[in-house]
Amino acid sequence: MTAPPTLAVGTVAPPEILASPHARRAAFIEHILRAGLDHVFVADHVSFHVGAGMDGLINAATLTAIDPALRVVVGVYLLALRHPVTVARQLATLSESAPGQLVLGVGVGGEDRNEIAMCGVDPRTRGRRTDESLTVLRGLLGGSRMSHHGEFYQFDDAWIRPAPDPSIPIVIGGRSDAAIERTARFGDGWLASWCSARRFGEAVARIADGADALGRPRPLHHGIQLWVGIDDDPDHARARLAKGMEAFYRIPFARFEKYSPYGTPAAIADWLRPYRDAGCRLFNLMPIAANQHLGIEAIAEIRRLLAG
Repeated sequence: MTAPPTLAVGTVAPPEILASPHARRAAFIEHILRAGLDHVFVADHVSFHVGAGMDGLINAATLTAIDPALRVVVGVYLLALRHPVTVARQLATLSESAPGQLVLGVGVGGEDRNEIAMCGVDPRTRGRRTDESLTVLRGLLGGSRMSHHGEFYQFDDAWIRPAPDPSIPIVIGGRSDAAIERTARFGDGWLASWCSARRFGEAVARIADGADALGRPRPLHHGIQLWVGIDDDPDHARARLAKGMEAFYRIPFARFEKYSPYGTPAAIADWLRPYRDAGCRLFNLMPIAANQHLGIEAIAEIRRLLAG
């Protein structure tokens, strides 16, 4: 994972598409690829707030099966809610059918603490569980036999073959200091959210220093995941974005606004350019637009402007 990554801009595969008939999903993917986008991203939840959720790896498998040109970013997978040995097997299986098509984002969750607790996990331990799971995952995805006796998982002679080839990039999601440290220890990159471009650049430097201290290759696959409001009228764009985010997060939009650009594609590209200049190479953009077609076309225009 030492080659500098190229710029990649993608959009969300929304639940209404993921739950739709195959023909509609295929048409959605065809539009994504025809527009020149680099990937789609999917979320992962077991039971979020009102029971909502979809399994990120299952959705990645169904999407990559539609077109071998499509890359899928899981942003982010709640690894602490699963056993890492079974996750390693799922990833290896997906890699066999879709080599090079997956980027795995890993996060600790926590916006709905009951989602963690209902899976039998103490929410207070989710960070330590994630770290231990990443240790196991890194070991098993290398293709070697592994024994492990940790705080949460104990096993002997686990072996996952064949190892993914090419390897699956793992990006660590989160905005906390712990997420930045976790990236330095385990990640191929950091998947940020809700942070300024200045903090993004500072975190990238901290991750590089931390990886150097550990003797690891510097993570380079850094990205950010954002909601964006699309409309020629910025007031309409803001209102539409606020409605969507407040319905999903159940938090006033004022908490998100300074990290959530809105307006024309050109205005949003201008807002994102400092992140690109600070080392961001993966943009997961969730458009809130008048319709899905306009959202995809707007993200494609943002990509063109950022790449120029």
